[in-house]
Amino acid sequence: MTIGITQIKNRLVEKGLKVTPQRIAILDAIYSLNNHPTAEMIMDYIKDTHPGVSSATIYKVLDALVDKQLIRRVKTEKEIKRYDGILKNHHHLYSTKSQEIRDYMNEELDELLDSYFRKHGIDDFEIEEINLQINGQFLSGRRNRSQ
Repeated sequence: MTIGITQIKNRLVEKGLKVTPQRIAILDAIYSLNNHPTAEMIMDYIKDTHPGVSSATIYKVLDALVDKQLIRRVKTEKEIKRYDGILKNHHHLYSTKSQEIRDYMNEELDELLDSYFRKHGIDDFEIEEINLQINGQFLSGRRNRSQ
């Protein structure tokens, strides 16, 4: 997913956040890396252009971006926090072998899940959204049908 700097600035302003070079760089890294990066991956990506940005600043900015719903936090089986810039409802394919995460979008699956839970519900629980994480292993050279 490629998003320009102007769009990043506009998203920050829309969410009531001050536009800073650190926030722009971190959001740009998330959109550019496009592989559900960790804070460390983001740090490596921006170190040449923003060498003075500390790891504490990166974590603080990431928390603010999650709180303002500009990005989502994705946890892996090993509880490693990764970040996702795609806000449209989608699911994740998680490789238990390589820890790679890929987006999986399938409208038929979304409709099936929505229909099921509208019909059956869960006692004493209000569903806000449904996101699946499907664990397995990627087969070499194959991409999923939805990408």
